[in-house]
Amino acid sequence: MDKIIKEKMEKWKVKSSKDQGFHKVITPENSDCKVAQIFRLNLKAGESYELESNNLELHPVLIEGEAQLSEHKILNQKMEKFDSFYIPANEKIKITASKDSIFYIAGAVYEGIGEVTFRKFDITLPIGDIHQIHGEGVGQREVMFTLAPSDKASRLICGLTWGGNGSWTSWPPHQHEKDLEEVYCYFDMPAPKFGFHVSYLKSGEVEDIVAHVVQSGDMVQAPCGYHPTVASPGTRNTYLWVLSSFVPEGRSYDLAILDPKFTK
Repeated sequence: MDKIIKEKMEKWKVKSSKDQGFHKVITPENSDCKVAQIFRLNLKAGESYELESNNLELHPVLIEGEAQLSEHKILNQKMEKFDSFYIPANEKIKITASKDSIFYIAGAVYEGIGEVTFRKFDITLPIGDIHQIHGEGVGQREVMFTLAPSDKASRLICGLTWGGNGSWTSWPPHQHEKDLEEVYCYFDMPAPKFGFHVSYLKSGEVEDIVAHVVQSGDMVQAPCGYHPTVASPGTRNTYLWVLSSFVPEGRSYDLAILDPKFTK
């Protein structure tokens, strides 16, 4: 692998800030992602923040805590862990933390397609459009869409994934670099728990992999190449994944290309 390319891949992991307030984590200005953007909002209980979407569509997911939405024409819900919402461009909403709260927020430039939505997290939903099981054996994982393909949005599709104890997720390895960028945002993996987020560019060429150690708060870009993940024994890899299409027509969940070297 070209040394320059490998050095860039080694910077694909970003440790998001634990400091209070709103933080830009991954944007086109500070990363190799051209369209996918990730923000983090940390609020102490009783604190408020006015979130403005400006030219972006935004999809906040409550990773920890409880919060109340207000001062919006539609969204006035109480939020609990893993609840989420979506706002298109040129919207404002007030978020007040009822308990210490962490939001991971996906963003992308808005292209005129999108409707305000709120999704209550419900793990008891039957397997179907929102609640899914992917893979098999040591690669089996549970997925809950937070912003589903059927939801109206310009570029974003997002969801939560839970792997098995010490197991692989996103296996067989896949890529979708012609149509979409992806970011994995890890949570509920406090030290000493850890996993590995693996990146490599060409089919089967695992001798050129870059492996990032991941724990809670780590966010890893996948602007190109294959990107499976695996957990250490006693750990379940858990993350919010964010897909952002280059154009609205490419906003699809079914564009992943599996590495033929690792498929039956």
